[in-house]
Amino acid sequence: MQVSLSLPTHRVDVAELVGADGIMAVARAAEAAGFAAVFVTEHPFPGTEWLASGGHHALDPFVALSFAAAATTRLRLQTNLVIPAYRSPFLLAKAVASLDACSGGRVILGMGAGYLEPEFSALGIGFSERNELFDDALEAMKAAWSGEPVVAEGPHWRAPGNAMLPRPVQRPHPPLWIGGNTSRAMRRAVEHGDGWVPMLAPAGMSGRVRTRPLETVADLGARIAEARALAVEIGRTRPFDVAFSPAGASMGARSRGGVARLVDHAAELAAAGVTFLNTGVPGPSLDELLDNIAWFGAEVLPAIAAEGPVT
Repeated sequence: MQVSLSLPTHRVDVAELVGADGIMAVARAAEAAGFAAVFVTEHPFPGTEWLASGGHHALDPFVALSFAAAATTRLRLQTNLVIPAYRSPFLLAKAVASLDACSGGRVILGMGAGYLEPEFSALGIGFSERNELFDDALEAMKAAWSGEPVVAEGPHWRAPGNAMLPRPVQRPHPPLWIGGNTSRAMRRAVEHGDGWVPMLAPAGMSGRVRTRPLETVADLGARIAEARALAVEIGRTRPFDVAFSPAGASMGARSRGGVARLVDHAAELAAAGVTFLNTGVPGPSLDELLDNIAWFGAEVLPAIAAEGPVT
């Protein structure tokens, strides 16, 4: 199990957290603390109703991660999650390949089908097409990353003989992690990806994010077992990661009891089959956030590691 830290690129109300210096400082602190990766979300143009009910803005994921890459040397750069339907699959493939090349092969590409219908509408994309566009993007990006000429046609594109260089440093491409709780999302991850990103979704919330309910660690363990069984059924032998955000996505309780609860929860998730924890650390200002990241690295990560092979 590894641990990834949320970059505060959704904290657009705090200028110092979404500026270049802040992003680079947080990335350096995460690397020094022992986190395996940093991750960002994507919301280019969300609807105001969603924002008013708890949604958030975010920086462009590839711009933000490029600053994190420039400030670090080993930290993985994770999207959690980008929406392939929001752009041409070849523009997405180019952004990923460029970041992978500039970072020396550190990208983890997490992707989801998306659930904000007003955002799809504003971007000129049919919401009902999102799953078909996702599947199309997976095939199109893999073809582009080969570096060989692509002669193919998709729902909204035609490549009569086009090629893309540079190829990603990671071959044949960076790890592809597929998000979502539905059977379709899980099957997409097992059949076409390198990892799965289910999400905590109580029954009251699942409709809002248009995914299948997932409320407990037991629920998660059962779904991971389904994914493993599907992998056996289709003859998959490649490694398969499962990334998950713990209950209470920001896990920064600076107390002995808080650390113990987090360590126990991490152990439960590991037993269920989770290999990667996506978490946040609180901090209303940059200085406080950096202090909490250092504390998390000194107190929490070693305690989790003591429970198993966690980095």
